Amino acid sequence: MKKMFMFIVLGLFVSGVSLSQDRTITGKVTDADDGNVLPGVNVLVKGTLIGTVTHSNGFYSILVPENQATLIFSFVGFVTREVTIGTSSIHDVSMSMDVAQLSEVVVTSYGMQGKVSGIRIRGNSSTRRGVKSAPVVGNSNQLSYPTEEYKGIQENGFHDTRKTPLSTFSIDVDAASYSNVRRFLTQGQRPPADAVRIEEMINYFEYDYAQPTGEDPFSINTEISIAPWNSKHKLVHIGLQGRNIPQENLPATNLVFLIDVSGSMADPNKLPLLKSSFQLLVQQLREQDRVAIVVYAGAAGLVLPSTSGADKKIIIDALQNLEAGGSTAGGAGIKLAYSMAKQNFLEHGNNRVVLATDGDFNVGESSDHDMERLIEQKRKEGIFLTVLGFGMGNYKDSKMETLADKGNGNYFYIDSMLEAQKALVTEFGGTLFTIAKDVKLQIEFNPAKVKSYRLIGYENRLLDDEDFNDDQKDAGELGSGHSVTALYEIIPTGVHSEFLKVDEFKYQKLSNTELATHTDEVMTVKFRYKKPDGNVSKLLVHPMMDENISLSKTSDNFRWSASVAAVGMLLRDSEYVKDFSFQEAIQLAQSSRGTDLNGYRIEFITMIKSSSALAAK
Repeated sequence: MKKMFMFIVLGLFVSGVSLSQDRTITGKVTDADDGNVLPGVNVLVKGTLIGTVTHSNGFYSILVPENQATLIFSFVGFVTREVTIGTSSIHDVSMSMDVAQLSEVVVTSYGMQGKVSGIRIRGNSSTRRGVKSAPVVGNSNQLSYPTEEYKGIQENGFHDTRKTPLSTFSIDVDAASYSNVRRFLTQGQRPPADAVRIEEMINYFEYDYAQPTGEDPFSINTEISIAPWNSKHKLVHIGLQGRNIPQENLPATNLVFLIDVSGSMADPNKLPLLKSSFQLLVQQLREQDRVAIVVYAGAAGLVLPSTSGADKKIIIDALQNLEAGGSTAGGAGIKLAYSMAKQNFLEHGNNRVVLATDGDFNVGESSDHDMERLIEQKRKEGIFLTVLGFGMGNYKDSKMETLADKGNGNYFYIDSMLEAQKALVTEFGGTLFTIAKDVKLQIEFNPAKVKSYRLIGYENRLLDDEDFNDDQKDAGELGSGHSVTALYEIIPTGVHSEFLKVDEFKYQKLSNTELATHTDEVMTVKFRYKKPDGNVSKLLVHPMMDENISLSKTSDNFRWSASVAAVGMLLRDSEYVKDFSFQEAIQLAQSSRGTDLNGYRIEFITMIKSSSALAAK
């Protein structure tokens, strides 16, 4: 049923064409080099604006007018193919890589016009003509979006275990950075370094962790082996798996859609895509769930009072009538949305504002500080915030990341209907239903085993060591079925490394304690979390040993997360992977693809294969 639903979602129509004259063409698109399926391939009926994209399993389905005989298949980094369909209704297509295409900086995705149970989806007419989406600045092989804003990231370095044996951080299950990076790469651009948040790239993917069996809402999974990019170093993999609660058992939901309808949202990849994305979410709602819709532009307004999820047509009609125009009174919109959430508060339910915007708050209560104070206050009252980002050019990633962090919610970047399907349908429970809040990790490294360590990513989630035991300190949330993965790169004791530039101590030994020198423990991993409606945290302690497992014997989870981390570091020009290549990262990813039920991993492999030449520039 899910595949059939996706075909309906992605099947695209043209108005004015009689359905009685159309026929459905289906098939699968694969890489001619290795036979892997290709998700995200554009399929266009030649001479029309009818188009679709391949699903995560490489399949496509498209309605073709009777008098049209040719389909065009295009994808970044691959040779475009034209296929005459003839009388057959099934056409499988293989595509070959085109290295020369990587030097062309154009938007290659076709605009589209479609229908989902009567819901229109409209695409960008400029991209249909292959027009560049932004002015070229500097290097002709790279586009620039000078008004996009990203929070600065200073990459984590190595810490001397004898001086700082503790590392403390908050979990992060956001996925916005990965889909945003994908947007840059598939448009022929190298992403800004600060747009690459490695922990979000790692946590975009599903991992094969065991479901929790005890009373705690998540399982703990750890592994250690050689760091793929430095054979002298080791890599520590820490994974949490949230309990998967069936949708029918989830508590009732009180949602408020807070939608930016200002003039900056007029682009087809903003409000039109936003409306179609929310319509997917509406289809998941139950009778006991409720939705209100608040919009903001020059002023904020209530479009739809709180309405039962059973009244889907009423909700969808309200979404359909939205139009963009005016300035951006973001502060007023957030205040009204929280007011509506409070009016319809469910004592034992899930109360949440879902903000959808390009982040361009420019009128009213617009400073990050004012927004944070309001959202933090409402978080304490049990109303959480989820943020969905849309668009490009004036995209304000830094502001949206901050708001989601302060609101005990997730942050997603929606660049396509496939991404909307992932965030709002496939991962519906994890996106909207919190099973553990204020989840913190604190690792104590054994100086007799670990000379130095560094946390890969999570730069915006670091905590002071004393914050770990402070229940007033906010931290990240874990949703139903969500997993969170963190990696540490460590330098074993006795190993010389160019990255540790401090001289050896003269008067201090590595450790004088018998426990440190006579244990096989490399570190102790401590966790704290609260129940969604709780105020007191619970402590879990997990000692970790080094069993000297070779990299080739590690799990797919370990090698996959390492490959994604390596790509993230390469995109950031990290000094820690200077002797590692995109090709080596691709090989590591290919060896750990696993079952990949939703096709997200093969999409990553294909994207990096077709973009590695560009990304290396």
